[in-house]
Amino acid sequence: MTGASAEPGTSDVWFYHLQRASLAETLPRLVVKARGAGWRVAIRTTGEERRDALDDLLWTFEDESFLPHVPETDPQAADETVVIQAGTGDLNAPDALLLVDGAALPEDLGRYRRVILIFDGGDDDAVAEARVRWKAVKAAGHRASYWAQDEDGRWVKKA
Repeated sequence: MTGASAEPGTSDVWFYHLQRASLAETLPRLVVKARGAGWRVAIRTTGEERRDALDDLLWTFEDESFLPHVPETDPQAADETVVIQAGTGDLNAPDALLLVDGAALPEDLGRYRRVILIFDGGDDDAVAEARVRWKAVKAAGHRASYWAQDEDGRWVKKA
């Protein structure tokens, strides 16, 4: 998770295909990596109930640690480094945007250093939608990468 996009107006868009690991295992690790790079992060989902569940997840994903964050409803959201949202605004001017549960791609992908689209490999509709999004991202001139886990559980860039 290093560096900005090489070309203005383009972004790195990473597609994470969940097959072995769950969203609950993967999402916190990606947020930790983005924060380790010094990036501000927005996590977008499709509804308030799911936003609240992800809020709980980031507080409890490990016994010894937590990820400081706020939901979009927090009055200080614009000042926070990690915001979870059901809406589409960029409340905290994020460097990294993580999309889960089929949250829509923003119109201007180029404003982010990295967009990470996480989709469930066990959901045929989610896989089909990821393929459509892959084609749209490539057609718009962004750099798309496809990530999947190997037999040992490590995330490997496949395309």
